[in-house]
Amino acid sequence: MATIPSHNLLLPKSINQSAHSLSFKPHSTLLNVTARSSPAIATKAMSTTDAASTSSKLEPLESFGITAAEDVRRRDREAKESKNLRDTWRKIQGEDDWAGLMDPMDPVLRSELIRYGEMAQACYDAFDFDPFSRYCGSCRFTRKKLFDSLGIFDSGYEVARYLYATSNINLPNFFSKSRWSKVWSKNANWMGYVAVSDDSEATRRRLGRRDIAIAWRGTVTQLEWIADLKDYLKPVSGNGFRCRDPAVKAESGFLDLYTDKDTSCNFSKFSAREQLLTEVKRLVERYGDDEEADLSITVTGHSLGGALAVLSAYDVAEMGLNRTKKGKVVPVTVFTYSAPRVGNIRFKERMEELGVKVLRVVNKHDVVPKSPGLFLNEHAPDALKQLAGGLPWCYCHVGEKLALDHQNSPFLKPSVDLSTAHNLEALLHLLDGYHGKGQRFVLSSGRDPALVNKASDFLKDHFMVPPYWRQDANKGMVRHTDGRWIQPDRIRAEDHHAPDIHHLLTQLNHPS
Repeated sequence: MATIPSHNLLLPKSINQSAHSLSFKPHSTLLNVTARSSPAIATKAMSTTDAASTSSKLEPLESFGITAAEDVRRRDREAKESKNLRDTWRKIQGEDDWAGLMDPMDPVLRSELIRYGEMAQACYDAFDFDPFSRYCGSCRFTRKKLFDSLGIFDSGYEVARYLYATSNINLPNFFSKSRWSKVWSKNANWMGYVAVSDDSEATRRRLGRRDIAIAWRGTVTQLEWIADLKDYLKPVSGNGFRCRDPAVKAESGFLDLYTDKDTSCNFSKFSAREQLLTEVKRLVERYGDDEEADLSITVTGHSLGGALAVLSAYDVAEMGLNRTKKGKVVPVTVFTYSAPRVGNIRFKERMEELGVKVLRVVNKHDVVPKSPGLFLNEHAPDALKQLAGGLPWCYCHVGEKLALDHQNSPFLKPSVDLSTAHNLEALLHLLDGYHGKGQRFVLSSGRDPALVNKASDFLKDHFMVPPYWRQDANKGMVRHTDGRWIQPDRIRAEDHHAPDIHHLLTQLNHPS
């Protein structure tokens, strides 16, 4: 993500960077894209002290092809200045299935893909993965201070609700649990959040509408959760979805994660599905018929979070929650990053019938987007798909695909490692340098390449950025007044649900 949690949480007040290092200066691109479109900023990440040694390594790439890097950035800047998101947001949200926007790469679309990718990255940066923490599995920050705590100031969004899921399902390699006996919750994990753009004039002028953003947490690098998948499809109607067609099916593990609940747990006594649907219903009823601004619903997620993004967007549309009281249809768009397949071909067709738009960003070397359905999928011959269409292992991707290749970046190691190829920060780096098929890799904004190594070892060694550099200061330990080092208490995680959630579920004809 173009932001890193504030320095007082993660890093010393001053960082003695070597001449070879990349800048660790945090940037926020949630609503500040124009501030980083300058070509001068795009090169600021490099150390000027050792510019000769660094540029010598990149010189062959700078001289490659007809168009120089500076010309690419200038062309990109001029294209962005010629149109803005306010006037083109419907096309950026997939009104025309992104026709003509990905090759060559539209600079506004690139900025939005990075922005929503950073919303998904925020789920990782805020999540407590440490099994030695009493709060492992929770969000490290309160809802109202989420973005500010991550250094994302002036984000233009307010978090309306946190989403939780029960960990009592068979995905042991996905959920994080504390080793402490007394913990914040024994049976829940924080899964993401629902946010809505604020009322500021700058936000409305920038977005051109009000936006409901839903971000789902996925997996950083560990891919063992793939082996936990039951890898068979089952009708979504069996999990309470408003779908009468039993041929519409989704992967059973994703359905369980989205729909299961634990009535004994304050955080997950309502399923992630129930928490999401009631909040979307509340926000659409509040803002859907606003005559001063249109409304959009955008769902994002990386890895398994991308699967939940697709599933929940389908659910919102199938439930008709994207229709206002006056009959306006609110567009629903999904931006996923390195996401697996979710359902069968009938699931894909039903999403298209509902008008849900999906754009999948993938690294061509990543194995997760090729799963499940490694052999029986949308690429199989038509005759085989017809024969195998009813089998519980025949999957189909949804929407459009933007395929990137990390071997095109001069910053990244060309070797194919399963975990690094799946890394979200690396994918956002590739987006920043992508201009179209066959075009050379040129970073378009001031997005810091050092972010790639935040939770991986993917940058080439000569950039001298340490791998896995992101960590809490002293691993969260603080010195008590008596001189002992302790884990401090946190503000109690929000375990309450909206007082009218039962009423909203009744309106949805959904038994709680």
